[in-house]
Amino acid sequence: MTTHRPFHSLSDTDKQALTDQLRHGASVLHAASELGLNYGHALNYAHTLGFGHHPRTDQQALARAVTMVAAGSSLSQAADRCGISLSVLFHAATQAGVHHPRKVPRGDATTTRRVTYLLLRQSALSCKDAAVACNINISTAQDYDKGLVKPKTGPRVRFIPQGPDAVTYNQLMTTLLTAVDVIEPGRAPTPAASPLIDPYREISSRYLSLIDREHIFDLHKVGHGVRTIARMMGRSASTISRELRRNHTAAGPYAPLAAQRKATARRLRPKQAVIAADGQLQAVIQEKLTLRWSPQQIAGWLRLHHPEKKRWHVCHETIYQALYLQARGGLKRQVQECLRQGRATRKPRSGVQERTRRFVDDMVMISNRPAEVADRAVPGHWEGDLITGAYNKTAIGTLVERTSRYVMLVHLPGAHDAEAVLAGLKATIPRLPKHLQGSLTWDQGSEMAGHKRFTVATGCQVYFCDPASPWQRGSNENTNGLLRQYFPKGSDLSVHSAADLEFVAQQLNGRPRKTLGYRTPAEVFRDLIEAT
Repeated sequence: MTTHRPFHSLSDTDKQALTDQLRHGASVLHAASELGLNYGHALNYAHTLGFGHHPRTDQQALARAVTMVAAGSSLSQAADRCGISLSVLFHAATQAGVHHPRKVPRGDATTTRRVTYLLLRQSALSCKDAAVACNINISTAQDYDKGLVKPKTGPRVRFIPQGPDAVTYNQLMTTLLTAVDVIEPGRAPTPAASPLIDPYREISSRYLSLIDREHIFDLHKVGHGVRTIARMMGRSASTISRELRRNHTAAGPYAPLAAQRKATARRLRPKQAVIAADGQLQAVIQEKLTLRWSPQQIAGWLRLHHPEKKRWHVCHETIYQALYLQARGGLKRQVQECLRQGRATRKPRSGVQERTRRFVDDMVMISNRPAEVADRAVPGHWEGDLITGAYNKTAIGTLVERTSRYVMLVHLPGAHDAEAVLAGLKATIPRLPKHLQGSLTWDQGSEMAGHKRFTVATGCQVYFCDPASPWQRGSNENTNGLLRQYFPKGSDLSVHSAADLEFVAQQLNGRPRKTLGYRTPAEVFRDLIEAT
């Protein structure tokens, strides 16, 4: 009895269209290309219809190639030199007895491995766990799930099973691709459990087993509450609550056998991402990302300004996952813009080193700063620093009010030595209301050598941080990181005008901050001014 190879990817419409083209004289390759079909499956189906092979190979060239193989050349070398198909030469050389194929064809072994993997997947193992069991990497396992294979060159194509396990493979893939059960709102359709699955097999202690579900049923039936059941079983209360809510039967009451079957089928089904499912939410997040808001700022702003839209109340990690896993179009670029720190791990803090005296005038250290400044209880106290450009030749002064996180930028178009910084600060601080000119905390950079003259001119006391202790000016350091989105490291900062700096400051002051209850620094600073 003749066994035909599979063609499960062809629908009835595809088969009819392919048959019509073949009867009108088209080749299988041309017809498959015109109809967008898998060539291997189209060829297999053509064979079942009786459209046989019509050899077009030059028989003299084929004979020369067979002779070369007999003389010791490889199949690929002989096929290339004689200009014939490798598959044609393979069959001819095998029939001539000059080439002996593997006892276990490569395609047969691959099909068997895929069948083993699919059986594990339909037994409710995750993609990762099944990949580990089959000793394959996660990328290959994902291809197995989709029925794809990656050739040496070009994009992935549909896998064509071979050997005695081909029928089993087709059955498993058909089940995976077509058999879906009733699903819950918010979940994408996924394959139902195959008849080959044992839904009652215990996987690991991480998942509820059938025995656990029967225990839940018994305790719930006699009237125990969710927390009592959780305590008696050593599980989280949310686990028990979710189990009773999600795995009840259509008639209403919780049934352990039905719950076990539903949970097994559901384990193969991914939940559709909230952001991907809501185009309006996706557009809002996209807009805020273009304004350089961080995911945490976006998440807090959504809760504050859209309290009625509960599905919009996503956490910042959800936004990060959407950026990483669903990056399309410009999202990859926005990931780089939103994640301000380029390094994957934290930069370790260096130890405090002893330094010689920095300035002629005595410094007032941060340890002598009043408590009202340290706890941010009284507004009007500022933190300051410089951000520098390429080769430290240009700079911009940054000032951050500790209570409101309000940002002011000091324009330094020329040098950024002590005299230039002193002039810039003396021009900036007096623009503030008197009650908001409390103090200024700075590091021990040489640009603050004129701190005494600044205090005499403005009445604003300067406090200095300990050496190598940037966290003592945490608000300012965080703001400097935000500013690098607008003024990248290694750029020439002298090209920016005072108007440019004012625009950037307004942008930062318009971003909501988690520490302010997702209000903006501009709103809080305005309240501080109006309070007096």
